[in-house]
Amino acid sequence: MLVHQILKSKSTTGVLTIESTAKVSDAAKILADNRIGSVVVSDDGGKTASGILSERDIVRELSNVGKGCLDQPVSTYMTSKLVTCTSKDSAQDILGIMTEGRFRHMPVVEDGTMIGLITLGDLVKAQLSVLAMEKEALEGMIMGH
Repeated sequence: MLVHQILKSKSTTGVLTIESTAKVSDAAKILADNRIGSVVVSDDGGKTASGILSERDIVRELSNVGKGCLDQPVSTYMTSKLVTCTSKDSAQDILGIMTEGRFRHMPVVEDGTMIGLITLGDLVKAQLSVLAMEKEALEGMIMGH
């Protein structure tokens, strides 16, 4: 399965973003309100991603520096060395990259423009769907259908 197929199957379109100058507390509110694990940092309204801030990033800094981190700009704690993929990449390849890199969210970029965000959960769901289809096909072959 390819990334573009997964993006089409997602119930929401677009990517929630926050500006790098926004407070970490604002990012935490976006995460909580939308029940998501990360927010993409973009200073141009979502066209390009300059970073990503995850709930893990926030919890780590709360542990290290205390609640004062919530008043800092998102740029202070965001991951700025983003790993991205394209819509033509395979889910299996992206799953391997995420597993090896130990992250759960990846922006999808085409021609320098962010077109979506793919999550580890999206990839697992896609892989399970493929396995279910393969299982049905094999059962059909065995039963002579």
